[in-house]
Amino acid sequence: MKNLRLTLILICCSFNLAIAQGTSAKFEYRSLIDMPTAGVLEKGFAAVTLDVMPFGVLISKIEVGVFEGFGFGISYGGSNIIGSGKVSWYKLPSVNVRARFADEDQALPAITFGFDSQGKGSYDKKLNRFEIKSPGFFLAVSKNFEFFGYLSLHAVMNYSLERDDADKDLNMGFGFEKTLGGKISFIGQYDFGINDNTGSALGKGNGYLNLGMRWTVGEGLTLGIDLRNMLKNKKISGNIADRGIFVEYLKAIF
Repeated sequence: MKNLRLTLILICCSFNLAIAQGTSAKFEYRSLIDMPTAGVLEKGFAAVTLDVMPFGVLISKIEVGVFEGFGFGISYGGSNIIGSGKVSWYKLPSVNVRARFADEDQALPAITFGFDSQGKGSYDKKLNRFEIKSPGFFLAVSKNFEFFGYLSLHAVMNYSLERDDADKDLNMGFGFEKTLGGKISFIGQYDFGINDNTGSALGKGNGYLNLGMRWTVGEGLTLGIDLRNMLKNKKISGNIADRGIFVEYLKAIF
């Protein structure tokens, strides 16, 4: 019941923010589908995101820009929330915190250090891990360029604390965002999956290639579609690419 109440609170907060009037703000993606970037919410802004994935997985997250260059958030969810039958709640709520210690300039990228314990997909209680491992501790760099609109390049190195599958390696990935006009962006990421390819890991060693689209519907409101596992790297879930829906609302709160 405690898990149910927490999820209901997160979802209710999502709806309360979604019906409010948006406020213009400089927007930075804090992640590319599943990979963290160097983006940080501006001070005084809050963001609510919903990830909807196969097998009824729903993850709700609330983030707040606490100080300049510092943000904090909490997330929770489970599988089979959408559908019928018994819901499988995640074991615990997850936290994410990030601090930017170098801003982007003409020559150098933005650099952010953080921690995120939220994985994606179903949760394997035997291996004590998510289907898509949480980033854990990460160091991310991001750089923006003017190229027929804007092109953003991202790279990350991370160390997940989900290690009961006997794969404890450091991991890395890279990604991009390309604007298409003023409201649509095409995003992609490649996760090398170095920490998910040996022992009892769920990956095969191909890495995870994910692609997605983001559409700014209105001020502060973004909708998206994600395609995960394009290289068919999973040993479970039928080893096929899957589709997901992304929703985010951003608003100034103080």
